[in-house]
Amino acid sequence: MAAIEVGRVIVKTAGREALMKAVIVDLVDPNFVLISGGGVSAVKRRRCNIKHIRPLDNVISIKRGANDDAIQKAIDKAGLLDEIKEPLQITV
Repeated sequence: MAAIEVGRVIVKTAGREALMKAVIVDLVDPNFVLISGGGVSAVKRRRCNIKHIRPLDNVISIKRGANDDAIQKAIDKAGLLDEIKEPLQITV
């Protein structure tokens, strides 16, 4: 399993933003992280329980607490713009 770390791309698994991708911006405590879509996805910057996210293999290079502009530039630089824009597709 991928580590919970700043810059890790995640998928929300619960709530109104379920199946949308975002980036971990800060580690709040052992149970919560701060996430943001960085203006690329529809995920708003918010605190999220780690039980409600699934980390992916991708990591972008951002500083802890980075603003949405910095996140967007890092996503673009890593070539993940199209991947993060699209919600996770589930096939049944």
